[in-house]
Amino acid sequence: MRNSRRGDVDPFIVMDVMEAARRAEAGGRHIIHMEVGQPGTAAPRGAQKALERAMGNEALGYTVALGIPELRARIARLYGEWYDVDLDPGRVIVTPGSSGAFLLAFTALFDAGDRVAIGAPGYPSYRQILKALSLEPVDLPSAPENRLQPVPADFAEIDIQGLMVASPANPTGTMLDRPAMEALIGACAAKGAAFISDEIYHGIEYEAKAVSALEITDDCYVINSFSKYFSMTGWRVGWMVVPEDHLRRVERLAQNMFICAPHASQVAALAAMDCAAELEANMEVYARNRQMMIEGLPQAGFTRFAPPDGAFYVYVDVSQFTDDSRAFASEILDKAGVAVTPGLDFDPLRGATTLRFSYARASEDIAEGLRRLKAFMTARGAV
Repeated sequence: MRNSRRGDVDPFIVMDVMEAARRAEAGGRHIIHMEVGQPGTAAPRGAQKALERAMGNEALGYTVALGIPELRARIARLYGEWYDVDLDPGRVIVTPGSSGAFLLAFTALFDAGDRVAIGAPGYPSYRQILKALSLEPVDLPSAPENRLQPVPADFAEIDIQGLMVASPANPTGTMLDRPAMEALIGACAAKGAAFISDEIYHGIEYEAKAVSALEITDDCYVINSFSKYFSMTGWRVGWMVVPEDHLRRVERLAQNMFICAPHASQVAALAAMDCAAELEANMEVYARNRQMMIEGLPQAGFTRFAPPDGAFYVYVDVSQFTDDSRAFASEILDKAGVAVTPGLDFDPLRGATTLRFSYARASEDIAEGLRRLKAFMTARGAV
């Protein structure tokens, strides 16, 4: 049977690493998971209880395509609480995870063949979703002096129809401050290019609050998710904020692509937003783990990284040890029992000499992972 060229996308390497780790565990090994960007905690207890109540009282069928009104209103209220932004709930669209939001945004904003710039290193699925939609991803190799975030000079001479940024970023954990965000938004406006801000790691910050693009402009798409701060990865529920005059266009697409986000997940998400004490307790774990990584990775020989501003990743330059990060990650899994992600997932050109370490798990796991990494690198003669 014939195939579409749109299906010729690269694998998501971290998923391959997860599968290799699963096989090792099935064989009886104990693996420390530093590969996956997933909180080690369950959904907040209040969210679970709310769903239990709903399952006893409701059919949990289709909702309207834009999401249940109570959840849209609560999300809008969050922007007032976090950013002092007065957001119209009508501009909020509840989506099947942030991945559903990416599909809706890219489809609503761009035509086949349009060029969309993304920072490198960056979340690999941006690139592959764009390709699958017959769009052209344009990698912007970001510089260490810019904390591996794009700047206007990176695309000043390039023809693009859109720019996708993430702050805090995956895989680096670095953030754009307000002047940096304003500069990017202004540069896109001057080009007539759409600006999309991935803010799914907001709430997971350490020394400064992340800046939302909505603090600067309404002429943008903002994407967020309940997966990270709200600890609900498997529930597949996120949201998107769009300009008012784009709402009906996105609604029509959502109706036809997804019908709606899962009703059960929307019920749980609404309750999760009022579980602040539990969510902030998770943040205390991430902060403790971050400090352990900042201190422990250099002791294991991994010294070349920028301390993350947010999220729960450390992106390390390992060029003194390898020019094949995939093979190096495989060796670490095999000999140390620690799963890490090769940088090739995030930067096709420079990722052969980088690794991403996630510290989203329990602190005991992070401490054990660092101990194993140090022993592995010592045996390798690198420490």
